[in-house]
Amino acid sequence: MKRRVAILISGRGSNMAALIQAASAQDFPAEIAVVISNRADAGGLALAVRNGVATAIIESKPFGQDRAAFETQVQSALDEHRVELICLAGFMRLLTAEFVQRWYGRMLNIHPSLLPSFPGIDPARQALEAGVKISGATVHFVIPETDAGPIVMQGAVQVADDDTPETLAARILKVEHRIYPDALRLLAGGGIRVAGNVCQTTGSIDLGGRLISPALR
Repeated sequence: MKRRVAILISGRGSNMAALIQAASAQDFPAEIAVVISNRADAGGLALAVRNGVATAIIESKPFGQDRAAFETQVQSALDEHRVELICLAGFMRLLTAEFVQRWYGRMLNIHPSLLPSFPGIDPARQALEAGVKISGATVHFVIPETDAGPIVMQGAVQVADDDTPETLAARILKVEHRIYPDALRLLAGGGIRVAGNVCQTTGSIDLGGRLISPALR
């Protein structure tokens, strides 16, 4: 039986689109039950509707700094759609420790750097300023600390001498679109678990003919 997934967005939802496309495959172990946005003008909402995915708008701005009240409404939507797993996809809202702990081991995020390097904002610029030769993207479980949860999967790109933050970020985004669906497949298929602050595989996992163990690409 497919696991029911909610995708939380704030903007155009390009990673959301990659997840929806992957989940449309008959053998994918998850289905996208709902897309929730904290902004009514998020471009990803229209894309979700075109793909036949239910949507919910819970604007965060009226709640101000009352994150718990906002999350109560989000949780109601998750309950309504019988959600089992959450994927954050460009969701620009900090979550409380209480909400994160409630979903510990069941909520993924993707970050455009090879964590633990360059957490936080503008990681492509951080990478260029540091002079690294390889960057990439990381899918990780969400914990209360920002961009610090157990790593599920990473994908790398080379940094070119003439890269700008924009060109590097664009190449990293392509990696994100590849590894996020694979990470969700692992989680929904029961191929990974969290032990302390470490992500562990439960054996070799078949990602559409690509056997991997551990959960890194």
